[in-house]
Amino acid sequence: MAGSFQRDLLTSFLDRVQEHGEHAEQGGENISEFIMHHVQDHVIYPIHLFGVDLSITKHVLMIWIAAAILAILLPLIIRSRALAPKGPVNFIEWIIVFLKDAIIDPYLGEDGYKYAPYLLTAFFFVITLNLLGLVPMGATATGNISVTAAMALLTLFLVQFSSIRKFGFRGYIKSFVPPGLPGFVVPIIFIVEIMGMITKHFALAMRLFANMFAGHLVIFTLLGLIFLFKNILISPFPIFGILFVSLLEILIALIQAYIFTILSAVFIGAALHPQH
Repeated sequence: MAGSFQRDLLTSFLDRVQEHGEHAEQGGENISEFIMHHVQDHVIYPIHLFGVDLSITKHVLMIWIAAAILAILLPLIIRSRALAPKGPVNFIEWIIVFLKDAIIDPYLGEDGYKYAPYLLTAFFFVITLNLLGLVPMGATATGNISVTAAMALLTLFLVQFSSIRKFGFRGYIKSFVPPGLPGFVVPIIFIVEIMGMITKHFALAMRLFANMFAGHLVIFTLLGLIFLFKNILISPFPIFGILFVSLLEILIALIQAYIFTILSAVFIGAALHPQH
């Protein structure tokens, strides 16, 4: 499903390339197939159990690697008990303090300590996945709508759980309808609020996916121009473009991790303090 979605997203660009009838041979592939191969996910080891596709894909592998990095390296880095931490410990501590001061405390207040583990995990997980896509032979799992949708769903479930836990189920339902409305308007407002809540989290998934997917699409599109024109004189221009976009991708990887974290905190804070 994610593959077909991404394929539709690429159709407009790839059709323009094919309209000119120019095919660049790269291992027997034309330019569109070359871009699609490097941007989309693909199966590394097929597994089918009881009719369910549990195949290991490149993006799944990147998720496992990111999880291993966070589960193994971070505890090793922060285990230092020095009063004045240095090096990696100081850097990780600076990030945590920054997120606490810039996101957790302003949007969650006294409830921040309860949700800090999720928000910090989300930040480090997203930024690790983003940066792994810049490593040679790596892949950006956050450029897959299935991955970002799953992460947005985690935030959605946490938002609902937080509201129910604080106000109870009856108070949770009442939070969707402002007091003092005429009875015939209540069902309409309730449906609108539900749709608005789903739309916000859908946008959370789409924002991360679109930014990371677009960056890699631009890189491989520029690379494809070399094979498309088959002229060594034009190759420096795409190469310099690729270097610039790659540096920009590092900045985007950091920004998108921050945005995902701050929006998650905003949604949780809105559920805990609906009056604001």
